[in-house]
Amino acid sequence: MSWVVGLTGGIGSGKSTAARCFERLGVTVVDTDALSRALTAAGGAAVPALREAFGASFVTPAGALDRDAMRRLVFEDPLARGRLEAILHPRIRGAADAALAAAPGPYAMLAVPLLFETGGYAGRVQRTLVVDCPEALQVERVVRRSGLSPDEVRAVMAAQWPRWRRLQVADDVAWNGGEERALEASCESFHARYVEAAARSHLSTT
Repeated sequence: MSWVVGLTGGIGSGKSTAARCFERLGVTVVDTDALSRALTAAGGAAVPALREAFGASFVTPAGALDRDAMRRLVFEDPLARGRLEAILHPRIRGAADAALAAAPGPYAMLAVPLLFETGGYAGRVQRTLVVDCPEALQVERVVRRSGLSPDEVRAVMAAQWPRWRRLQVADDVAWNGGEERALEASCESFHARYVEAAARSHLSTT
């Protein structure tokens, strides 16, 4: 497996923007959200197990997971959230492992929205990068792009680790409270450092 950087951050922090920056620099970014969408799309590998666990009402006529219905359920029912995670998380980790193993270049990036909250990824990354911005800006961005109300966004944020806790455990922090070009410059700087670190790691194991 490649030397791997774990990319995370709260909702609306700019993880996707940072991921695109690294992709432009030639880094393979494995996005667990994208893997989850593929597993739960029509014909996805997780759909039969989801249908069996939750019933046909949570599967659309096209054969995909009804993500809106499932989102409402798991916010209200922690046991349902646990059942969903037990089905999806092992499959997502397996798909991520395969993608990381095939990634070219000195290092790869694993983008996980709940990297610290979700068990099972600590042993898969050599370093963690948190994209950070003020909480008020997180709310503003998500309201603008999603149509959710500010209270709905804050409810999502409340289900994630608080900002201070992510910052406390992060190896690196990319600030995204200003212009996008500033975030790009930060990603470029981290990229150079990660290339060096991956090369040193490779030399120490050969």
